[in-house]
Amino acid sequence: MNENWESIYATVLPHRAELAKALLLEHDIPAVIINKQSSSYPNIGWGKGEVEVHVPAKDAILAKVILENEATFS
Repeated sequence: MNENWESIYATVLPHRAELAKALLLEHDIPAVIINKQSSSYPNIGWGKGEVEVHVPAKDAILAKVILENEATFS
């Protein structure tokens, strides 16, 4: 990866990060998930740390707008 990547979304709930990534991929924006949660408490949304969604810096503004306008996490 030669591009600079930027974190555009962070959550303690891994499934929300996966949903955000899927939404961005639908809009042809490459996205990756960086899991910074403690491995001592996997799969319980209140573990220490967050799960972040990263996109190329050139797509960061558009990605944020897409998530703000189209993401409905419940």
